[in-house]
Amino acid sequence: MSKIPAIIEEREERIMQAWMHRDAGELKRLMARDCILMFATDPPEILDRPSFIEAQARDFRCLGYRFGDNIMRRYGSLVFLTAPIDLELKLGAREWEGRFLITDLWRKYAFGGWKLTERTLAPLADDARLADSVRRVQLW
Repeated sequence: MSKIPAIIEEREERIMQAWMHRDAGELKRLMARDCILMFATDPPEILDRPSFIEAQARDFRCLGYRFGDNIMRRYGSLVFLTAPIDLELKLGAREWEGRFLITDLWRKYAFGGWKLTERTLAPLADDARLADSVRRVQLW
């Protein structure tokens, strides 16, 4: 997996830059045809690839982002990436910004290489006490 983290991180940057610059062609190259984006709203909502590509061209803008440290795990031809991300989004007239948790599933295809297959975006709770509590029960 030595080269894979660098490849996935580079693709994460490319997909976010494509979203910011409304580059539908680059998004199509980086996203699998059956890619879905899940949003931790109440109720939860999903966008498929065509809906997202159309929305980002009109109303769903990424105005800025900054990734935190990520955790990656490979399962055969799949890689999960989870990271905190600071986002500035605009959906229609509504601004949506803050710290989120992004969980991406990347799949390696025979043609086209690594493509985003699924993305989950959830607001991140700013409570270090919970993270500390989880860390204390880890067996490693």
